[in-house]
Amino acid sequence: MQNVVLEKKDWLSPVEVNKEFGFSVSTLAKYRMSNKYLKFSKIGKYIKYKRSDIIDFLEAHTIETVEA
Repeated sequence: MQNVVLEKKDWLSPVEVNKEFGFSVSTLAKYRMSNKYLKFSKIGKYIKYKRSDIIDFLEAHTIETVEA
């Protein structure tokens, strides 16, 4: 059995964001159209999200629960 090392890319397409973080592609498109929430880069026709921006977004929107 071979050891497989998966290199995590710094920049992800909407489909890759969906597979790794669970955001639907249509939700990402809505976020882009409203120019809110997630930062993205557009180079020609290609949309890319920076992994660290997605992680920062998730951490900023974490809700702490209080135990009774």
